[in-house]
Amino acid sequence: MSSQSQSENVLIGVIGGSGLYHLDHLTVLHTVNPLTPWGYPSSPITVASLPSGTRIAFLARHGIGHTISPSAVPNPANIAALKSLGVKAIIAFSAVGSLREEISPGSFVLPTQVIDRTKGIRQSSFFDGTTIVAHAMFGDPFSSKLIEWLVPRIEKALEPSSPDEPPKKLFTDKTAVCMEGPQFSTRAESLLYRQWGADIINMSVLPESKLAREAELSYAIVAMATDYDCWRPHGESVTAHSVLDVLHNNSATAKNVLSAILDDLQETLQKEGEEGAEAILLQEKGGMKFSIMPRSAKQDPNDRKKLAYVLPEYFGDD
Repeated sequence: MSSQSQSENVLIGVIGGSGLYHLDHLTVLHTVNPLTPWGYPSSPITVASLPSGTRIAFLARHGIGHTISPSAVPNPANIAALKSLGVKAIIAFSAVGSLREEISPGSFVLPTQVIDRTKGIRQSSFFDGTTIVAHAMFGDPFSSKLIEWLVPRIEKALEPSSPDEPPKKLFTDKTAVCMEGPQFSTRAESLLYRQWGADIINMSVLPESKLAREAELSYAIVAMATDYDCWRPHGESVTAHSVLDVLHNNSATAKNVLSAILDDLQETLQKEGEEGAEAILLQEKGGMKFSIMPRSAKQDPNDRKKLAYVLPEYFGDD
């Protein structure tokens, strides 16, 4: 692990997507911009503190001012940088299109499955381009214990604050399809994804979640539905303008959700201590132990040194 991580001791990483670019109501300590073997992350990472002293790291997926297209996000650098700070779990936020009538714009979704339509375009493994082979388990792409912990807290945060406020729903056990951008889907593609069983669509959850799994970080994504994509027979095609309108109206809710999650995390840590935290945050720890092919003389020592940055548990003694 890098020397920087020893001083940071950050517990949770938050990746903000469209509509969630910064944290509120936390004490900002400083920003860091680690240079990883895969380059710099999308943005400098803000390290902030909860009232208890628990540290949180926030990273803007699309850069400061939303300057990075989904296909160009430096995902390996983002995950590696968060791991280098000591992060144990990542809670990611993302705008998504809805492929189901009941998931109306403004709804929140915690998916449990994902369909990959980005393969071959984005770097999806820290082992790509190295002489070391690994096959990470990905049957359940999101951390079930983290999701189970998040559900009641997000539901509580979405409760109307007044009788006049329209309710917002949280949908669980849904499937996301991650498509290549930056263009939105065709109608034929949108209908196809529905036939496949997908419930929501976005451009960001992969390879972010795959890389988090390789880094042995628990990962969950909080999705915010902004539109109906273009599958509805008489509906208009989704536009960036319509997405931004919903994001603007939903950003305050997203921040409330994040604030509630972090407040409850602090309470959980105080009540249950390290053992309680481990049950929630460390589900993926040790997951790569039997995924990495055995060491051989053909493996390049420089590749092992590179991988030690993100997996010091297996390559740090070289």
